[in-house]
Amino acid sequence: MSLRDGLQPFASVRQAYRDLVERGAVTRDAAQEKIADRFDQLIEELATKRLAAKSSALGWLFARRREPKAPVKGIYIHGAVGRGKTMLMDLFYDLAPVNRKRRVHFNDFMAEVHDRIGRHRAAVKAGEAKGDDPIPPVARELANEAWVLCFDEFAVTDIADAMILSRLFSALFDQGVVLVATSNVAPLDLYRDGLNRPLFEPFIAILERHADVMSLDSDTDYRLEKLNRLPVYLTPLDADARGAFEAAWANYADGAGEATETIKVKGRTIRVERSVRDAARFTFEELCARPLGARDYLAIAARFRTVFVEGIPVFDDRGRNEAKRFILLIDTLYDKRLRLVASAAAQPQGLYRGRTGTTESFEFDRTASRLIEMQSRDWPGEEPAESASAEGHA
Repeated sequence: MSLRDGLQPFASVRQAYRDLVERGAVTRDAAQEKIADRFDQLIEELATKRLAAKSSALGWLFARRREPKAPVKGIYIHGAVGRGKTMLMDLFYDLAPVNRKRRVHFNDFMAEVHDRIGRHRAAVKAGEAKGDDPIPPVARELANEAWVLCFDEFAVTDIADAMILSRLFSALFDQGVVLVATSNVAPLDLYRDGLNRPLFEPFIAILERHADVMSLDSDTDYRLEKLNRLPVYLTPLDADARGAFEAAWANYADGAGEATETIKVKGRTIRVERSVRDAARFTFEELCARPLGARDYLAIAARFRTVFVEGIPVFDDRGRNEAKRFILLIDTLYDKRLRLVASAAAQPQGLYRGRTGTTESFEFDRTASRLIEMQSRDWPGEEPAESASAEGHA
């Protein structure tokens, strides 16, 4: 059952949140309650703006001048993974008294923006549109479709995104768009160490002017707490394991829709067929039968905090390349302290049945040990003092 089931009777985010607490779906958290109250304030402001817009449409009947009203300020929530940011935003989204509203993963939104820019330029070239600058017409299109935009996982890693954000969101805010966003980082840490970051920095000031920045500093990772109640290493590869794997994925998604993503690595792209929030789901073939390397696994680890891997086989001498990639994958996930949910043909100690005395057999002892450690309820703990870097393996 989704946390969002049964929310319609409630008049406020605080009421919906309290109901979830009473049902035992979430644990009461003072930091979350504070965010819920701010969302209720935003709902009141949106309702007032909607009524004002309706009144202004009849203003010609009364010929009265009205003072311009201050724009509605959105909310930007940041904090560590699993603290309830997305859950709270979803409660708000369901209750927001707005017809033209949209909830979307930020990466998907920016991919759409680039597509719209491309279409506008093509239309200009064909003589079907005017204007060399595509940002204003694209912003008008987006604002006409939704004046409340809710972004999940707000993050900036692509220079193409970074270079247009200031102008794009300035135009959106000029159109009256209200932004709500969740992120793992504060605005000042967006695109940190990115190429040409000074060109991006004006966007931070624009964002802070148009959204209240709120930190959700709960001590508990609630999604991992729920996942800890389920087995995370499932073997053998039978119907029971498949069912448990699906249950773990559904539990983590908690009703959120899946998305397909692409991750850019040195001019190449890694396609992630199934992702939800900060989790990605792969088959073993997608990760280890393809020619992926350390940079690819590091890029995946930079984007996601939980990785689901389905169908890990038993390795023999015929699968040495796949075994090498699997060793590298586990090293990367371990070093970056990611949560792993896996289905496999055997327990970790029985996964490698190739020749003893080979490099793979020695390295697989470490891999098996790490797979066992990563099943612990205490995982991920503090980063180890010494860990093998994924960059150090061929």
